[in-house]
Order: sequence, then C-alpha cells, then structure tokens
Amino acid sequence: MYIDCIERGKEVFAHEIKELEAVAGRIDHNLEDVVDLIYHNSGKVVITGIGKTGIIGHKIAASMASTGTPAIFLNAAEAMHGDLGMVAHGDVVIVISNSGESEEIVNLIAPLRKMNCPIVAMTGNVKSSLAQGADYVLDTGVSGEACKIGLAPTSSTTAALVMGDALTVCLMEKRDFRPENFALYHPGGALGRRMLTHVRDCMTRTVPTVCEDTMFRDVVSEVSTKKLGITMVKNREGKYTGIITDGDIRRAVQRHDDLQALRAADIMSHGFKRIGADDMVNDAMELMDLYKITTLAVMDNEEIIGILHIHNIYGFRRR
Repeated sequence: MYIDCIERGKEVFAHEIKELEAVAGRIDHNLEDVVDLIYHNSGKVVITGIGKTGIIGHKIAASMASTGTPAIFLNAAEAMHGDLGMVAHGDVVIVISNSGESEEIVNLIAPLRKMNCPIVAMTGNVKSSLAQGADYVLDTGVSGEACKIGLAPTSSTTAALVMGDALTVCLMEKRDFRPENFALYHPGGALGRRMLTHVRDCMTRTVPTVCEDTMFRDVVSEVSTKKLGITMVKNREGKYTGIITDGDIRRAVQRHDDLQALRAADIMSHGFKRIGADDMVNDAMELMDLYKITTLAVMDNEEIIGILHIHNIYGFRRR
C-alpha cells in the first residue's frame, strides 16, 4: 500500500497539536494544587503506570529528579508483587492511565490509601475508577489517537508527556531552579562539567611571553612554538602590557613591507581579557563569546599563572 509519508506525517503533527490545545484548554486549579502538594511534601514523588504510559512515567520521573524534585518510577504491575515497598508513608503518587480502569492501576488505590499517600490521577477518563479514587485529577483526555485505527497510544501518551513537562517546569520555577542547580544534577554532561569546573583545572600553565622590543621574527617563533595562537607582551619593568594573537601577525604581514623593522610593541593589542583562576569555566566561555575571542589570561593575585584556550576547555571535557 502506497502512503504519502510526508503528508501523513504532517497530519499526525496537526492532529496531536490540536489534541494538546484541547488538553491545555481544560487545565484548571488541579495543576496548581498538585504543584503545591509536591512542593510542600517532604517525601518523594512516585510515578506509576504500565505499558506505554509506564514509559511516559519513566521520562516524567527522570525529568523531575534531574530538576530538583526527588522522584522515582514504579511499574504498576510489579508494585502489586512487592515493589510497593519502594513507596514511603506520605509520598505523593502520580498514577498515569488513559482509561483509568486497568486492573493493575485500580488495585493500587487501596494500599496507597492505607499508606496515607496523596494520589494524583493523570488520566484521559475523568469518570474512571482511578479518577474517582484519586485526590487530584489531571485531565489528559483526547478525542482520538493519531493512528487511523484509533488504538495505538499516540495522542494520549503525548498529552500525558506534556502534562508531566508542565508539572516539572512549574516545580522548577517554584523552586527557583537555576543553571548551577541543573549542573549539580548533571555532572557528567557538558553543561555540568562547564559549571562545576574551575578555570585552573583546565588551563595551561605555559604563558607565551615576549618583550615590547622583541623582533617580529621572534614574536612569530614564540606564538608558533607555544601553539596557543597568542603571546603576552611585557614592558621593561616586567609588567604585562598587551597581547599578540596570530590574527595580529597576519594583519602585520598584510600592512607592513619591512617586517624586519617591526617590534612587538608595533603590532600588539594594548590590554587583554583576563579571568580568575578560581572562576568557573562557564564564566570563561561567556566572556569568550561576548568578545569573540578564544583565549584568556588566567590571573591569580594580579599575576598571570596560565592561559585558558577554548581548546583546553573542549579537551578537558573529553578527558
């Protein structure tokens, strides 16, 4: 059977967007109540479901856990065979079920009540047994799935996923969750390494240096030998007064006929961008982005103790 996949793909997107808009239109005080409940609860959030909704539950739990809300996923079927022991007295339990009538789901209500756990139903059927037994109901009902047979979970799981995102984002903002908090929970990721790493941890302690009266050919040699694309420039008193980049050298070649007569002071840029050794790498990258540069002088008590090059940062990430 021939299918125009491009056109059909657009139809699926359009259908699910329409369903999401309908779900968004029904959001009410229950969402705010659930956010407040989780925010003020001293326990964790337990998200449970089976099948496709279980997969969605995994994602929601992972999103919450990584953004400051302690959360775990519990398979509803396994819960009735011992895994319910993962739930502590007073934990908030979010139960995801489109029909709200699955036996494994309904059977959870009574034991959760005995454990004094607030129950949040995320369901497509607000008149279901699950909804009737829950303390709060988040309506994720859709008029139909995106597939033509109307059976494969598509729009319904998308609605549950986005409702979970809405909960997660509201909780993030209520907790004033910041990038540095995100980095703490993601130390293995690029952002985490950037925001948890100090400049001194990935700088090079080699500081290419020439004097203001150093001849042009020796400047080129210093830049080339040290392989950082720059050299710092000192005056006769030993104070750093500027920087020469490989770009400065190229411009000098284009502008001057008598290169042998040039000295470092003739081509250097006065002043230079710097950063503290104990500053974070993320701050260094923001400074590089702001000034469109790739190198910073690393300072400690007004002394240059190293050079931070963009390659140092990316090289540190790979180690």
